[in-house]
Amino acid sequence: MGTILVTGGSGFIGSHTILQLLAAGHTVRTTVRSLKREGEVRAMLRTGGAEPGERLSFFAADLERDAGWAEAVAGCDYVLHLASPFPSGAPKHEDELIVPAREGALRVLRAARDAGVRRVVLTSSFAAMGYGHSKRTTPFTEADWTNLEVRVPAYVKSKTLAERAAWDFIAREGRGLELVAVNPVAVFGPVLGPDFSSSIQLLKQMLLGAMPGCPRLYFGVVDVRDVADLHLRAMTHPAAVGERFLAAAGDFMSMFEIAEVLKRRMGEAGRKVPARQLPDWLVRTTALFSPALRQVLPELGKVKNGSNDKARRVLGWAPRPNEEAIVATAESLLRLGLLKSNPEKTA
Repeated sequence: MGTILVTGGSGFIGSHTILQLLAAGHTVRTTVRSLKREGEVRAMLRTGGAEPGERLSFFAADLERDAGWAEAVAGCDYVLHLASPFPSGAPKHEDELIVPAREGALRVLRAARDAGVRRVVLTSSFAAMGYGHSKRTTPFTEADWTNLEVRVPAYVKSKTLAERAAWDFIAREGRGLELVAVNPVAVFGPVLGPDFSSSIQLLKQMLLGAMPGCPRLYFGVVDVRDVADLHLRAMTHPAAVGERFLAAAGDFMSMFEIAEVLKRRMGEAGRKVPARQLPDWLVRTTALFSPALRQVLPELGKVKNGSNDKARRVLGWAPRPNEEAIVATAESLLRLGLLKSNPEKTA
């Protein structure tokens, strides 16, 4: 069993990854921007069924500062770099996302290399693969990169530039440090507390009846437990070195199809879920007054799909079906009473 650093342990994917590492017998370290969040993270882990005690330790480290990273990685065998800025809305300037994502990844890689860490698994995103392209009928794969020659949302650009910078670093000055990238689509699954991803926020808004209808947007679905599992497989599998792995459970879905799952499976709790698809002209008109909605206009009506064949074939990954991930999300929001309030989301 090894010592593993998980950056961003207070996040949705981070907390589930810590749970699986602890269950596998590892000693885990995690970084948070403030040590005041230790109690909150431990509470989420207890919700997930774990009481880690001294097998989990916390380090204060920020993606935009050098302080703390050398101490966090010292003596670690592996680093799972999950921490990355993820906004609830459109930033005032794209550099608010790009700089911490790119420079943060490089800080972690530099510290890992200098500490003699064996391998880093970088949590990238489908955002680094499937945007800025014209309509296509073939599924996206790990061979694809987002096209930055055209205008893409700031978050998409930040994930693409961060992953590109990471691979460039390994090629030029990695000095034997191994790198693997995991590229999840929209991440759903059981919520452990009020800190969750923007994709979960979308389902929450559906369940609260805060959306009049569904724009014609398509995206992949994956359960957070399977994303964590893929990180653990990528961490130690010999064939994973130098590879990217697209984490998608199955065929991509439209927002309307996701709404239909909630309507069908959640009974009374799903009665406020939107039951219609919005026409494109209405979405475009509404976007004139909504910066966040303007960000997604280039993807409106653009049917996409992605292949998980590589992760299945190389790493033996077997994700849950789309519907199971969606329902698990809704049930956990209900169980934890998170549909009664609107807590602030952080990455």
